[in-house]
Amino acid sequence: MQHMNTNHPLVTVIIPTFDRAWCLARAVKSVLEQTHDNIELIVVNDGSTDNTLEILAPFLEKTTIISQARQGVSAARNVGIQRASGDLISFLDSDDLWLPDKIACQVDFFQKNPDALICQTEEIWIRKGIRVNPKKKHKKLQGMIFKPSLHLCLVSPSAVMMRRSLFDTVGLFDEELPACEDYDLWLRVAARYPIHLLDKPGIIKHGGHPDQLSAHHSLDKYRILSLTKLLKETCLTREQRGAAEQVLLEKARIYGQGCIKRGKIEEGNHYLNL
Repeated sequence: MQHMNTNHPLVTVIIPTFDRAWCLARAVKSVLEQTHDNIELIVVNDGSTDNTLEILAPFLEKTTIISQARQGVSAARNVGIQRASGDLISFLDSDDLWLPDKIACQVDFFQKNPDALICQTEEIWIRKGIRVNPKKKHKKLQGMIFKPSLHLCLVSPSAVMMRRSLFDTVGLFDEELPACEDYDLWLRVAARYPIHLLDKPGIIKHGGHPDQLSAHHSLDKYRILSLTKLLKETCLTREQRGAAEQVLLEKARIYGQGCIKRGKIEEGNHYLNL
């Protein structure tokens, strides 16, 4: 294992994938073509039923492949974290890809900022094959970003790199959340530590395709669950707790009213009573 006092640290990259054979090779290649070449690549095949293993065959010499029964993206990332050898860890969603110097830029940042625990890069957005500009509400911030992060996720898993030691403090991804698992983890991080931002794009983020997790879930339902869990944490300051309670009530009211409009009276009343 290489440690952070070396000039060329080992970075573990974790790609969770489920039935993404159509784009997986592109993601893997973008890791293997990084200018920083001391990389451990772990692909967690989370119960794929397509030709994922066939797509991965040409990369076997440079890739660790872990196949498991379908458990969800949180469990897949957690397995990768537990198997990681690097002191620095990055995630890449299988429908995204990295620009060639993404890892090198972040390694350089950590070596120049030994107290930093997590940083992310800017990103280029592609929606249905067309480059788009993120809306103002999606603008990435840096520093102690807990309060603005309560409203929606401001950290992209594919853009982030962190020291492995961070997970010892904040824990792993919540495997009970089918969506918003990243929102949940980044809130636990942002409540304690600054999240740094490199102002250079490191990833090309693809969206708008039908198999995105966010296309199949009402996200605020899981944000509400995450906030309810977060408020049981002891790490929050009084100000953070107040902000989290306010956002929880706002999201519960909107979601509850939406349930009632759709005829889900019992579910709607449950959220309104929060």
